Amino acid sequence: MMLRLLLGALLAAPLLSQGQDNKITGHVVDAKTKEPVPFASIGLRNDGTGALTNEFGVFQLPGFEKGPTDSLIVMTLGYDRNTKFVKKGSSTDLTIELKKRVIELQGVTVKGGKVKNLALGTRADRPDEGILQGQAGSQYAFLIKNDKQKKLGNVRSVSFYIGENGFPREPFRVRLYKADGNYNAPNTDLLTENVVVSAPQGGQWYTIDLTQYNVPAPEEGFYVAMEWIVGGDKFYTANFMDNYTAYGQVMSPTFEFKESRTWSYSIAKGWNQLTLANGQGKRWNAMIRAEVDMIKD
Repeated sequence: MMLRLLLGALLAAPLLSQGQDNKITGHVVDAKTKEPVPFASIGLRNDGTGALTNEFGVFQLPGFEKGPTDSLIVMTLGYDRNTKFVKKGSSTDLTIELKKRVIELQGVTVKGGKVKNLALGTRADRPDEGILQGQAGSQYAFLIKNDKQKKLGNVRSVSFYIGENGFPREPFRVRLYKADGNYNAPNTDLLTENVVVSAPQGGQWYTIDLTQYNVPAPEEGFYVAMEWIVGGDKFYTANFMDNYTAYGQVMSPTFEFKESRTWSYSIAKGWNQLTLANGQGKRWNAMIRAEVDMIKD
């Protein structure tokens, strides 16, 4: 593991010769084990810039465009959020520690009755025209509705339609959320484990088995999300207020619903509902589906 930390530090080293006073670099580690924390999102409160740690927990981002000081907001799945004060000229090679969050999720245990598979979410087998593309640290979340008010058990699997364009085999992280944010936005994590996967190819559905995680499916509905991450020794950093750079795979849209069930997330702006529509008044939605246990008495 010391080798990994050394590699991460070496990867960040070239940045120090490119305007050191205006760069923020460092690595994020587990407060107890000191192990690197990969794919943590880091945002500057005032500057509106964001970054994602790579596989070695290392990050880099430009900063201090709006003042000599700022606050780094660091958060990721399974850890408590941390905020660190940073100052121009002394914010390189930082070490940010995150404390593990204690979360206990109880799966659904069926006593009596029968359990059958229930498919929810997108029903289309082929995508409509267009693409939904992300950047590292961003997400698209689709609301899986329990329209017929069935009695649900655990989430069995989730599926994403991966487009043919972009880089279909890049890794991404699977996220599940309760619909308990403002205006029923995604908020509380249901899946508290890091599930990072890669599709074998694009132009088809890609299914991820989640039975081992025993995640109960809320009967009022829940969100399934794709989170773009950075694989290997690459970095990602951008000013989310001024530009947008696509990264990794693309998702395909569906126009089968009249209402928007899809939300997008960026490190700097948080969650926003996708409200685009086609000429027939149908809304753009991400092609995402889920299979859950349906309990029949």
